[in-house]
Amino acid sequence: MTPLPDCFCPVDGTRVPMDSLAWCCPVCRGPLDLDFAPTPASLKSLAGRVNSLWRYAECLPLSSPSVSLGEGRTPLVPLKDGVSAKLDFLMPTLSFKDRGAVLLAELALRLRPGRVVADSSGNAGTAVAAYCARAQLPCTVYVPDGTSAKKLEQIGAHGARLEVVPGDREAAARAAREAADEEGTFYASHVFNPYFLHGTKTYVHELWEDLGGRLPEVIVVPVGNGTLLLGASLAIAELHAAGMIDRRPALYAVQSAAVAPLAHAWHEGADDLVGVTPTAPTFAEGIAIPRPPRARQILRAVRESGGTFLTVTEDQLRHAQSDLASQGLYVESTGVACWAAVREGALGARTAVVPLCGAGLKTGLAHL
Repeated sequence: MTPLPDCFCPVDGTRVPMDSLAWCCPVCRGPLDLDFAPTPASLKSLAGRVNSLWRYAECLPLSSPSVSLGEGRTPLVPLKDGVSAKLDFLMPTLSFKDRGAVLLAELALRLRPGRVVADSSGNAGTAVAAYCARAQLPCTVYVPDGTSAKKLEQIGAHGARLEVVPGDREAAARAAREAADEEGTFYASHVFNPYFLHGTKTYVHELWEDLGGRLPEVIVVPVGNGTLLLGASLAIAELHAAGMIDRRPALYAVQSAAVAPLAHAWHEGADDLVGVTPTAPTFAEGIAIPRPPRARQILRAVRESGGTFLTVTEDQLRHAQSDLASQGLYVESTGVACWAAVREGALGARTAVVPLCGAGLKTGLAHL
């Protein structure tokens, strides 16, 4: 089994051995990045490989997986006007979070902690619970008040212990981080642990393969904590460095207008979050993150790609969900945010892909 790559803090450069249970930079308490710069396999060499995200083995920081549920390789279907949708709600736990959760569970299995903890507004916790069940690892998931009942049911069904925390998403994160500091605990954080990002990047590797070795002009991504966007940025950099694409697509980041700290910082021309973010209830609960820990990285990735930030209203979310359902695609209200942002022509004539990140059964229809 190959050694685990070390982690480092992108802010101050502090290095952290990944074979420890440290979950953040010991100096600034910020998220970690992985010291890992792989070269992707050629398009031709992918033929005949396992039909899951593990087919991109050269690009993954773990080898010889034992907890896979066949995640990845989701369909790409046209919507209209050069825009296609990648159906990541057709994952084992019905959301794209499986891409990162499988790597976290695989890493935890190798580190053999006493327990695994996670925090989530629903989908990430469900994915971590499912893959911990597959790996036979004890798991506790911290969720905020108001989390969808169906998501809570799904987490519990996988055998995880549920801790419902009074307050918002940030309160649940604080509770999980306190637990993560206890001895023998592995924090399966989809925000702080960089292995998660190296799972979500397979979204773009699949796009590249399915489009015959190219990428669309624009990749539209919903952004709360930014794990799909940052994973996409990693994959684009890997493919470009290897000479497998000659141009980088623009990253268009989508937030709910009700909770849009990154879009606000972007329009202020800032490199980091600005002030205190006003918040209001939103159908897009999965991206309602007032203070994403990787804000600087997200803003930089969008800027360097030549992309931008878009926001969507509650009416746009409702109409987009209904529109997709009328096309046979029943997607949760967070998962329709990208289609809500571009369905009325915001991209002009450019080709683009939007992710449909979670199944509609998780939340039901958005109603005022």
